[in-house]
Amino acid sequence: MSQEEILKLEKLISKEYSNIAGIVVRKDNKTLYENYFNECTDTSHIHVYSVSKSIVSILIGIALDKNYIKDIDQKVLDFFPDYKVKRGETTIQQITVRNLLTMTAPYKYKAAPLTYIKYFMSNDWLKFTLDLLGGKQPIGKFQYTPLVGPDILTGILVKATGQSVFDFAAENLFTPLGITVEKNIVLHSAKEQSAFNKSTDISGWVTDLTGLNSGGWGLTLSPCDMAKLGQLYVNDGVWNNTQIISSKWINESITEHSRWEENDLPYGYLWWIIDEKEQACAAMGDGGNVIYFNRKKKIVISIASLFVQNPKDRIGLIRDYIEPMFEHLI
Repeated sequence: MSQEEILKLEKLISKEYSNIAGIVVRKDNKTLYENYFNECTDTSHIHVYSVSKSIVSILIGIALDKNYIKDIDQKVLDFFPDYKVKRGETTIQQITVRNLLTMTAPYKYKAAPLTYIKYFMSNDWLKFTLDLLGGKQPIGKFQYTPLVGPDILTGILVKATGQSVFDFAAENLFTPLGITVEKNIVLHSAKEQSAFNKSTDISGWVTDLTGLNSGGWGLTLSPCDMAKLGQLYVNDGVWNNTQIISSKWINESITEHSRWEENDLPYGYLWWIIDEKEQACAAMGDGGNVIYFNRKKKIVISIASLFVQNPKDRIGLIRDYIEPMFEHLI
């Protein structure tokens, strides 16, 4: 890799992707490129937004491997026997863990912004979300739920494992991979949330006032942490000769199970499928946060980004520029 090519890439980043905080490129288990921008460093922790969903997918897989969850066709309400279903509501009783993982569960809300405000004002995100689950829409149709929905999966992890999501993740995923997530974080106001979103020095995972970790957002990671998670998928779930998650779950979770038709985007279990033939997939979060891996080429590219609205497409940057630069090295 010539210095000229690196400078060309970094000039492109500066001009068109100026909110990028850091990039890590790994190939064949080796880091080939690592650089930071916007005064960030290798110790910076960025709020990765919906990338958190794909980490929840990994944790569900680990819970299945350890027999905490029987299978993903279990009914959601099996985990919440005390939840009181409203009279006449039958749809919610048929929704499964699989529906949550594939974004094929129906919800009652239509006006997302208003619902999000109510969500953040709620002390109990799990109950708030369960109350919206179901309705008149059919089960099985893709409905992407950026915020309201994934907390049911973190709630299931708590019920199934008897641990907080933070503790279960630390024991079974973060610590084995050498990933630092220091603490649970409670945001008490919109001002605190705004500061959290902009921060680069907070290591943790957001919870509601009941202590439930958010399922669809709220995790901060460094670019190196993100790259390790992608590497885990390239390595069939093995890290340092230890099977962290089964290859069976990995293969299932990056197979198309649903599709966002209006955007023609195939979806696995909380992973976006970029190229099925190459087994190239991505966790994508608001602002331009991405964990990308290509199992055929054995390449991992992580991009952490400071939040901006409507960022330029990172998958285009990865597929058109970064991946071709590094795929033939080593």
